[in-house]
Amino acid sequence: MASGAAVREEDSPKVARVTKPGAPPRERLAALDAFRGMTIAGMLLVNNPGTWSAIYPPLEHAPWHGWTPTDLIFPFFVFIVGVTTHLSLSARARRGEPPGAITAQIVRRGLLIVAFGLLLQSFPWYPLTRITHLRFPGVLQRIGVCYLAAALLARGRSTRQVVTITAVLLFGYWALQALVAPPGVAAPTLDVPENTLSAWIDRTVFGSHLWQSSKTWDPEGLLSTLPAIGTCLLGILTGRWLASEAPLPARLNGLFAAGALGMVGGLVWNWFFPINKNLWTSSYVLFTAGMASVAIATCAWLIEIRGRRRWAAPLVTYGLNPMIAFVGSGAMARVLGLVQVGGADGQALSLQQWIYQAGFASWLAPRNASLGFAVAFVVLWYAILRVLERRGVVFRV
Repeated sequence: MASGAAVREEDSPKVARVTKPGAPPRERLAALDAFRGMTIAGMLLVNNPGTWSAIYPPLEHAPWHGWTPTDLIFPFFVFIVGVTTHLSLSARARRGEPPGAITAQIVRRGLLIVAFGLLLQSFPWYPLTRITHLRFPGVLQRIGVCYLAAALLARGRSTRQVVTITAVLLFGYWALQALVAPPGVAAPTLDVPENTLSAWIDRTVFGSHLWQSSKTWDPEGLLSTLPAIGTCLLGILTGRWLASEAPLPARLNGLFAAGALGMVGGLVWNWFFPINKNLWTSSYVLFTAGMASVAIATCAWLIEIRGRRRWAAPLVTYGLNPMIAFVGSGAMARVLGLVQVGGADGQALSLQQWIYQAGFASWLAPRNASLGFAVAFVVLWYAILRVLERRGVVFRV
């Protein structure tokens, strides 16, 4: 963990490659911070509506097959973790750190991210059932596992080898889901959530420690973590390309083109293996990684080539402290939901409900009120992160 007045080299999104003594380092791409910040802000927006009963469709997940803008947020985050993983490990290697120390740091960081996820899910750790009934899978847990696996798989391997590993993960996962039926199910299926191979594995391994909204399968389950690692590996490949010696316009053009091809490939694969966030299907991996590549290339073109930086400043603020934003906002939302206050009719309301009803639902239509609360939550956290930024506080695992 790092907290201080400056971001350490290995933790900052620098695109640098030293080819000879005295060669200038590659430019720092603010677009990577902006993209990461856009992802975090989007996550806060969709996770904190005023009420779950009144949400605009683009801010909801697809029920099963298909996608909405909300379904892009999680894979975007895993993808940018891959990009910055390559830049971070490259910086450590350039400084001459021994391989064993780098491996230890990878393991330590991955396990810490998983631990933060478990602590957040059990927060505020009372009553005891929050721990004994803890859901084991989760968003941060998946990010930590993907980071750990992808970083170790990619270290010391050529780009061709990393591409091969990624292809094996994606095609192997497709084969498992399409050809293997779980016990008690007559034929492999992707259309019934509780009858998929992923659901059977999750119930077998985790028992009742699953997503409470389904209780029979988990959107961050074990088997679907394999293609999620593929998302992170594609991010590492992107980091390698961004760190190459080609001129910046050529790198951005290549990234945009590769992203467009990935999106098309994912849409074609969707005909045989439907895009599905909950199953993290291989078509979903290609499609979302392609869209992330296009988004990063577009942000970099606007910021680095065209010099349009002002619009990205709030996103960069979010991107500098993603862990504080994620964990802190999650804990705040949990507290707002647990604290009870008296309502206008004398009935007890959670503090979140009281703020929503008094500040938004009292004068706005339901969907607008729900969105207004979510936007206010995002703005509040921007203010918190801006204060930390001004004080030079950056927290990285």
